[in-house]
Amino acid sequence: MSEIQNLQPQCIWKHFHALTQVPHPSGHLEKIQQFLLDFAKQVGVEAFIDSADNIVMRKPASPGMENRKGVILQAHMDMVPQKTPESTHNFETDPIQTWIDGDWVKAKDTTLGADNGIGVAAIMAVMEDKTLKHGPIEGLITADEETGMFGANALPTDELNGDILLNLDSETWGKLVIGSAGGIDITASLEYKEVETDASNAAVKITLKGLKGGHSGLEINEGRGNANKLMVRFVREAISELGARLAVWHGGNMRNAIPFKAETILTLPKNNVETLKKCVAEHQALFNDEYKGIESNIEFFAEETEMPKMQVPVEIQDNLINAIYGCHDGVVRMIPAYPNVVETSSNLAIIDIEGGKAGLKILARSAREDMKMYIAKSLESCFNMAGMKVEMSASYGGWDPNPNSPILKLLEKVYKDLFNEDAIEQVDHAGLECSIILGKYPHLDVVSLGPTMRSPHTTTERAYIPTVAPFWQLLTKTLEEIPVK
Repeated sequence: MSEIQNLQPQCIWKHFHALTQVPHPSGHLEKIQQFLLDFAKQVGVEAFIDSADNIVMRKPASPGMENRKGVILQAHMDMVPQKTPESTHNFETDPIQTWIDGDWVKAKDTTLGADNGIGVAAIMAVMEDKTLKHGPIEGLITADEETGMFGANALPTDELNGDILLNLDSETWGKLVIGSAGGIDITASLEYKEVETDASNAAVKITLKGLKGGHSGLEINEGRGNANKLMVRFVREAISELGARLAVWHGGNMRNAIPFKAETILTLPKNNVETLKKCVAEHQALFNDEYKGIESNIEFFAEETEMPKMQVPVEIQDNLINAIYGCHDGVVRMIPAYPNVVETSSNLAIIDIEGGKAGLKILARSAREDMKMYIAKSLESCFNMAGMKVEMSASYGGWDPNPNSPILKLLEKVYKDLFNEDAIEQVDHAGLECSIILGKYPHLDVVSLGPTMRSPHTTTERAYIPTVAPFWQLLTKTLEEIPVK
């Protein structure tokens, strides 16, 4: 038996452990959907899969509480599939291997899936527990949140009956989230005709790794290195100073994760190889110095490799490198009314250049719709100048804060009663599904909460054990005190 099942409260940790045993990366949710339907049948609550691939559960009110406002508990079922370069883990078939490190639950060489498995486990615990007192409850467990909030975007407008939405996808205990940023995907693409490499040249594979990466909403303001943006600094210099040519570039793999690794293959005259290797060593020292105190051990190295048959033509190469170099990455500005919260940002998440195709993907976020479109169009302009086709997709609006929310006031009261301290109201830069669900059910009163997690979307993702029990206390006591309609 996994040791995390012995943690308190067991009602949450046993379900979270069960979720780790069922593969559920974004885009591959069939197993977790069936698991959740089977669970609902086992504990005797209504459940179905809707037209958007979401799972909906319904639990009737406790006797005598039928007149209370209905509560929708909401989380997402998919997890970000990130692993260390050395890991052989297959997210579509293998269970997550968890372990306890002091006060933290972690995973071995992969993302943990606490984002948002802890939220799903809490919904399961509520659905299973026959001793809880509550009004009518619905569980909404959405599909493919991490890759574009597809389940929320396609949520039918006639299937939820509740009056209150408690989103369980926040990641700092003691903070009640009342607003979040909107976002939009920017995809830049270009097809080109490859040219043959010079057989008299050498080929060198350049690898940058060891960065922390991180959540492109929650951690975009921490100054972490972006593997793609660091790599382009070296590649541009190698091209201009050493006659290098670009053949291949692969960096990043998730639209909402700061890329922690990038690889390129360059070709260049053989007599410049040793100089290039020295240049790599100089850049490694430079990057580690620049990010001292933020990144702990940036690895940057070169190794000779088999000569590819084809490479990017010069004019295309130069345009791509200039666009990558020039595109904005990171924070644009903070929210004037909340100066400690990021308002607008962009993350150069993915670059794939090989085989006559170049593709880049950026997730831009903003609490303001006008600023979201400003940064999106700025990026579009940058890539248009490189001759790339730019498409915008998966746009969702921000969630406007409502500091007078009745459910917020109730949560603050219950929090004070339970823990003798005040909860903190917060607006997040991370995107939550609340804004999308509110667009379909505008009458809902919404707050997001959760226990503390750190570094979601990375292989150092971890859940802080001491916060899960009070989170459960707050959730269940609030359900008990939901007012009448």
